[in-house]
Amino acid sequence: MPTQHISKDQMIELYKVMVTIRLFEEKIQDLYARGLVPGLAHLYIGEEAIATGVSAHLRKDDYVTCNHRSHGHVIAKGAELKYMMAELFGKKTGYCKGKGGSMHIADITIGILGANGIAGGGIPIAVGSALSSKMRKKDQVTVCFFGDGASNNGTFHEGLNFASVHRLPVVFICENNLYGISVSQKQHQVIEDISIRSVSYNMPGITVDGNDVLTVYEASGKAIQRARVGEGPTLVECKTYRWRGHHEGDPNQGRRYRTVEEIQEWVQKCPIKRFEEKLVGEKVLSKNKIKNIWEEVGKKIEEAVEFANQSPFPDPPDVYEDVYV
Repeated sequence: MPTQHISKDQMIELYKVMVTIRLFEEKIQDLYARGLVPGLAHLYIGEEAIATGVSAHLRKDDYVTCNHRSHGHVIAKGAELKYMMAELFGKKTGYCKGKGGSMHIADITIGILGANGIAGGGIPIAVGSALSSKMRKKDQVTVCFFGDGASNNGTFHEGLNFASVHRLPVVFICENNLYGISVSQKQHQVIEDISIRSVSYNMPGITVDGNDVLTVYEASGKAIQRARVGEGPTLVECKTYRWRGHHEGDPNQGRRYRTVEEIQEWVQKCPIKRFEEKLVGEKVLSKNKIKNIWEEVGKKIEEAVEFANQSPFPDPPDVYEDVYV
């Protein structure tokens, strides 16, 4: 993407968000291994460019729905690290009062309609959100993040069809990391590009390099603007790869079904390193400033951990609160 389409300050902000996601996830990786994070943790390491590039176009009042691998989406949308960390620790000060954990972080005040442990579960929620915006005559956009496996679900086809019929302001972002849990895309689909399924619903579809933040930024920006002005939905497929296993309990980080060579090949395509080289090459950032960014973000992560450690667990009676019948 030609860099004249984005300012230096914007590129630096993209870089900071990607670094924040990476360091947050690496900290969770460490804490989970030490038994300090309960439940499951599905890490976003290797996919940082997608949430970052997409969310850079979103306003506070725009909405996102996320899948189970949601930490990156939530951070990119502007969530507070300390409340995220507290939620992962199961603490009362967390976004969902410690009751949701890693897969269910939500904050309606900044448009995060919630992560979802069900594959494809966020699609109908996103379509409903977009329908609400249209009925209220607002120019809010909803972005729906989901994976390649979810594109085989009924919710995907029903959601895209309904959004197309009603020209809803929703952008479907398929984060194709090539595996649905342990099943390769080659084993569960006979197509290579999921974006071609947009043809069935008469909406634009595009496949981009999900490890290039500027490419994601450009493609998602066009789709979001299209939705905002009432031209309807778009399907954007971002090809990427998760470095870790499906979740942190996945033996040997998924090497039962992936080769070491394949993993290393994708590690070499690190979205942060690629962007970093571009920023240094174009003199947007110096190596010293890059070092400072990593140190500053690292400090914020540690502060979030300290906040979570000092926060109380929910009281037993709290189980009866926030229950709707």
